[in-house]
Amino acid sequence: MNDPKQIKNQRSKIANPTKIVRVIARLNVGGPAKHVVWLTKGLSAPQFDSLLIAGTVPAGEEDMGYFASELGVAPLFVPEMSREISPKDAVTIWKLYRLFRRERPDIVHTHTAKAGTVGRLAGILYRWLTPSTFLGRPRACRFVHTYHGHIFHSYYGPVKTRLFLTIEKMLARVATDRIVVISEQQRREINQEFAVGRAQQFVVIPLGLDLGVYARWQERRETFREELKAEASDILVGIVGRLTEIKNHELFLQAAAMLKQELAGGPSRARVRFVVIGDGHLRHQLERQAQANGLVDNVTFVGSRRDPENFYPALDIVALTSRNEGTPLTLIEAMANARPVISTAVGGVVDLLGQPLSDGAASAFAVCERGVRVRPGDAQGFAAGLAHLAGNESLRREIGERGLQFVTQHYSTERLLEDIKGLYADLLTDKSAAP
Repeated sequence: MNDPKQIKNQRSKIANPTKIVRVIARLNVGGPAKHVVWLTKGLSAPQFDSLLIAGTVPAGEEDMGYFASELGVAPLFVPEMSREISPKDAVTIWKLYRLFRRERPDIVHTHTAKAGTVGRLAGILYRWLTPSTFLGRPRACRFVHTYHGHIFHSYYGPVKTRLFLTIEKMLARVATDRIVVISEQQRREINQEFAVGRAQQFVVIPLGLDLGVYARWQERRETFREELKAEASDILVGIVGRLTEIKNHELFLQAAAMLKQELAGGPSRARVRFVVIGDGHLRHQLERQAQANGLVDNVTFVGSRRDPENFYPALDIVALTSRNEGTPLTLIEAMANARPVISTAVGGVVDLLGQPLSDGAASAFAVCERGVRVRPGDAQGFAAGLAHLAGNESLRREIGERGLQFVTQHYSTERLLEDIKGLYADLLTDKSAAP
């Protein structure tokens, strides 16, 4: 027989679900937008009551609001909230404060740098602007911030970077109960290298994704290849992501030009083609670079796509050339389709690719358990790593199989939801987290 006290507690939880307000700066194309939608969808009644708040997607970036709509999530938009610093930020903070007062959340969870700043500043107002503060009883609300990446290098100049770092240190100290990072490498970098937050504030919760979307990927391999008119022997190297500075597509094109030159001087091999999937304000500049490097017949810019279940299986190698990353969803999605990956060694990529198995081409690259790792900014090393993968079909297959097994075990949305539920449960019962 069930314990009557347990039954009473369960009924109480259902009658009073945990109120979660989740804040993100914008729902632009990328992993963070999918992440917050999955969490909002998954943490729902009867245990949770979740509200997603988002800002404006600026011109030049693709709006991913369609993804929320497809999953039945209706975000509440604050038009004044955007990526860049603006006088409108004061309006955003005030609006968020009023929303918090209306919604009375148990937990406010912010995602990405800008939302983390305005959301937690609004949280300070919400927590302390109440008459009960004078009695030592501020509002009982917990604040969580997730770093999907960080802006402590490669985004801005030294002055602005130092300013943002100072703000993050202050917010971690006075307005954050828990800090979520998506890899152990990211925790070491943010907490130990940049001295943000206290060690006990940090929780490592890897990303999760809907693996069911990519089931039976083998049956869809030809869909995108036929669209590109690719021969069966063609090796397609794809890069997926926004065409913006931090993704460093310039390096991808430099490596493509080097690889083309190397293949032209060697024995006859399968043709290697390069596919750029994504859009952004650098597209025309990158197309001009491809033309200048003699890659017009070798590189295809296909723009934004909404069918990852079709384009990943078509690729033989998935590349990432970023200057800075958290844990890139594009590599996890590639692994979910058993695709071999090659990436610059930035952020959580190091943990994702696993331990090195061997070095190649005088250590220009390292073959790891689940991909090939290259030093950031090294076009020659990237070209050498691509050549090594392109010329070794059995290695591509082995890396792809290990990647698929790893992602299946560690990166499901079910695991993500359970981890976040555990975090919230611990936070709400932890007296030491109170202000």
